[in-house]
Amino acid sequence: MQNNDQPIDFTVCWVDGNDPAWQKQKSQYDPEAGGDKRISRYRDWDNLQYWFRGVEKFAPWVNKIHFITWGHLPQWLNTAHPKLNIVRHEDYLLPQYMPTFSSSPLELNLHRIKGLAEHFVSFNDDMFIISPVSKDLFFQNGLPTDFCIATAISAPVKGDMMPFIKFNSVAVLNANFDKKIEVHKHFWKWMSPKYGWDALRNLIFAGEHHFRGFSNNHLPYSFLKNTYDDIWSKENDILDESSRHKFRSRNDVDQWLIRYWQLVRGDFEPIGRHTKGRVFEVYGNENENTELYKAIEAQNMPMLCINDNDGIDFLNIKKHIISSFDKILPEKSSFEK
Repeated sequence: MQNNDQPIDFTVCWVDGNDPAWQKQKSQYDPEAGGDKRISRYRDWDNLQYWFRGVEKFAPWVNKIHFITWGHLPQWLNTAHPKLNIVRHEDYLLPQYMPTFSSSPLELNLHRIKGLAEHFVSFNDDMFIISPVSKDLFFQNGLPTDFCIATAISAPVKGDMMPFIKFNSVAVLNANFDKKIEVHKHFWKWMSPKYGWDALRNLIFAGEHHFRGFSNNHLPYSFLKNTYDDIWSKENDILDESSRHKFRSRNDVDQWLIRYWQLVRGDFEPIGRHTKGRVFEVYGNENENTELYKAIEAQNMPMLCINDNDGIDFLNIKKHIISSFDKILPEKSSFEK
């Protein structure tokens, strides 16, 4: 394994769903049919300071943090920090994509951010670093770390658009690549022992000419900026259409497509599926999420994602999550005033 000397940036998208100006603009587009406008997509958990504390304490090697915002900023944020680049939507989205209330345009156009490093890691604001991480967790030999595990796309449940979006992404892959040929080219990236028994599944279906889908983790993914350039040059129309949607739509493609494109081209180094951490779905009342609180406090994984859902005891769960974070990251970071 080679040393990773290249700079690695982080990007993170954030929205303050309580901002009256943002709410007013969003309400002008709410009548649009078919979009995903769930409250859990926008509300603020008041824990962003722990994202910055985790980065500073556990990934001090980061080159630059590109903080993507509609325009609002946390009152406590030190905007003069030399590693911080405040990126408003209009700073990098094309005018025809503005305004947007969907993460798809924001993530599909990351390569347009001025000054973004070739090697970067894309975070959502619900993904936290909770223990020390090295550059090798994200990039090895100049390539993103990832796992390439073939699987079928799950059937959609009511209100869930992601299976449709993943299907759209796989359709784009099948229009550009023959699976059998690509597996042959990058055989040991598909059959890596790091996947455990999942490598055998890859082997069984290696002779298929079409992709069915890929296993995913809702955790930070590493990207090469040139992957974005490549896919935009080949599939401009579908990426352009998705970028024009004001809300998430079942007709979209999103950042999963960028990830899948990297996998198919072999532009990654294999790691185990759960090497980077785990996703925790937040459900029900405060006491139903004790596993999440314990995971934060135990710090026995590099990162975790706290995935919001509707119909939960939001205020009490939020309070407990903040309390758990404060046990491991009590000191202010230099990103705070």
